[in-house]
Amino acid sequence: MGDATRALPAAHPPPCPRPGAEVGAGHGDPRKGLLSELKLAVPWGHIAAKAWGSQQARPVLCLHGWLDNANSFDRLIPLLPKDFHYVAVDFGGHGLSSHYSPGVPYYQENFVSDIRRVVAALKWKRFSIMGHSFGGMVGGMFSSIYPEMVDKLILLDTLPFALDAKGVEEVLTYKRGAIEHMLQTEASQKPRQVVSPEEMLQRFLKNNSHVSEECARLLLQRGTTQVASGLIMNRDRRLALPEYSMDFISRELFVHSAKKLQAHVLLLKAIQGYYNVRRENDSDRNVMLFAIDMLKSVLKERFQYIQVPDNHYVHLNQPQNVAGIISTFLLSKETAPHEP
Repeated sequence: MGDATRALPAAHPPPCPRPGAEVGAGHGDPRKGLLSELKLAVPWGHIAAKAWGSQQARPVLCLHGWLDNANSFDRLIPLLPKDFHYVAVDFGGHGLSSHYSPGVPYYQENFVSDIRRVVAALKWKRFSIMGHSFGGMVGGMFSSIYPEMVDKLILLDTLPFALDAKGVEEVLTYKRGAIEHMLQTEASQKPRQVVSPEEMLQRFLKNNSHVSEECARLLLQRGTTQVASGLIMNRDRRLALPEYSMDFISRELFVHSAKKLQAHVLLLKAIQGYYNVRRENDSDRNVMLFAIDMLKSVLKERFQYIQVPDNHYVHLNQPQNVAGIISTFLLSKETAPHEP
């Protein structure tokens, strides 16, 4: 319902852990309300997740960004209303989830199928979705394919559907790159690289300039495994550029997909976020402007667009900047009660 920038009162998110500290293990940390770690069976293994709050409360599915994991929400969820049941998943090939079977590509539509499997296992009929970056696009696609299942969609510095600034002309180039990368990776016999914890951290920070050092440690705790001589990355090496996995759509299909949404949508755009820092050309800004204008036009009072301070990882680095807005949105009585 319009563009606004809000300054929120200071809150106190839990600190990022010290190196070597356990995160989300065992029965959880009562102070954070962490209920348990979950392993949901799928044909190729399992999808890992972590849950907060009572299973009888209204459910919220939390979807992390590209190459991240469920720890992405560890500092935000403790600041949100306690009368919800939050489940943050690791997408296939990420975090503690099983890798896809050999020969199966990591396409966005497959991640949408993962969501359908997860909510079937959890026996959820109607729920809310909160997605960061790539996770928001997966959540948006799910919400348009299964509109009756999603009542609220929270987008953290992302759009609900993938639009490319160069248009659909690049899609075939991306698809070719995805196929070639998968074939090369599967043919490679190289063992997984083992590096020291400090080197792993520095590599991560170099590739993720928006993440603070302490929060990088948090993501790496779920994203790496300790071996005798150091750490190895958990994620599947077939995962490459996000462009290789994203299902880019035309502007016409963007409008059609938006019209299918039944959910109320909250889009929180970081002022120094993805479209401001990583992509600075006019064509990318035009994509964002088109998407915002179209969502306002199609969803009307069901759409809220708010700008917040900080960068692409605001929900992790500075969760107090978004927690109040998300809490108000979740608690609003704009939708029918959840079915058990």
